[in-house]
Amino acid sequence: MAKTLESKVAIVTGSGRRKGLGEGILKAFAAEGAKLVVTDLGAPAEHMAAGDIGTTSEMEEIAADLRGMGAEVLTVAADIRDDAQVQTLINKTVEHFGKLDILVNNAGIGYIMKPMFELAADEWDAVLDVNLKGAFLCSKYAAMAMRDHGGRIINIASQAAKTGFPHMAPYTASKHGMVGLTRSNAVELGGFGITVNAVCPNHVTTGLGAKQNDYFSKLLGFDSVDDYLANMKRSNPMGRPGLASDTAAACVFLASEAANYITGEALNVSGGEEVH
Repeated sequence: MAKTLESKVAIVTGSGRRKGLGEGILKAFAAEGAKLVVTDLGAPAEHMAAGDIGTTSEMEEIAADLRGMGAEVLTVAADIRDDAQVQTLINKTVEHFGKLDILVNNAGIGYIMKPMFELAADEWDAVLDVNLKGAFLCSKYAAMAMRDHGGRIINIASQAAKTGFPHMAPYTASKHGMVGLTRSNAVELGGFGITVNAVCPNHVTTGLGAKQNDYFSKLLGFDSVDDYLANMKRSNPMGRPGLASDTAAACVFLASEAANYITGEALNVSGGEEVH
């Protein structure tokens, strides 16, 4: 039986950190036969701690795991905030594989959490530059590589794209903006056979989620992180937080032929956390 993404070429941004959401998406794509590009910043930068960025060595470790699954893999260190580096990322992908079929805009930061009154302009810019400007630049140049044969652009947004959270104005604004970018690009790129959709996970148990657990358990007055997580589980209709595999499965679907008439959507993957 043919695999869902057999011979498709996919870039997943922000995919160089071990046990991160990007790695989960890469492995789900590898299991379905995709050829993959692992890309991340490669080294720490301002407002980005070492543990929050995929290093070049981690990228190679992840690539080795993917090759062990039978996937063909390219690694490219790139700063998605930089126009020239994004162009290089796309060009290297096309030069190596001959085409680009799928882009997953997964790279994001969300650990600048503080009251609005204490938030500095450069902190605001740091989040928007990665989460929204980076998604725009990657989408622009990926779409240029896809427009002759079609493709898929999948934006990893958040439940924060549909509601508000205290002390997270930059992150929330960036994810609302990502859904707006999704809808605008879906309309503009549909004529080229390119679908553009967003996935909106709830709280996913990765590195970023752990930082949010620590912060919000204290902000909301819980005795411990465990108490905070227990309350989160009780409030979710499915009784658990999200897993990287939940988001990855949604990405596989949206990248597949089964989703070729779905575009401009912001798909909740949240266990019913946000319902209408």
